[in-house]
Amino acid sequence: MTLLRNPWLKVAAAVVFEPMWVLGMKHADNIWMTGLTIFALIASFFMLLKASDELPVGIVYAIFVGLGTVATIIANWAFYGESLGVVQLGLIAALLFGVIGLKLMEDA
Repeated sequence: MTLLRNPWLKVAAAVVFEPMWVLGMKHADNIWMTGLTIFALIASFFMLLKASDELPVGIVYAIFVGLGTVATIIANWAFYGESLGVVQLGLIAALLFGVIGLKLMEDA
């Protein structure tokens, strides 16, 4: 897996797969979608585990959950028409600031 040598790329890959399995749990109505949901779940947690081998697990998990939540909310809005209000967008921004702060503190 030479492409993902950087542990932060592993976290990013885990975050990319997270909304796929979260939304897949709600929308998988046939064997193929169920299979894709299971694949995304396994891929997401595999990347999370690999990143945790090289980075502090608390930081990795907090960033994974925070960015995964944001990605899931945005995907739900983009693909399924969920509404996003000003308050929700403000809270997403606050969550992103927290994630960025954790990343910056990890590098310090």
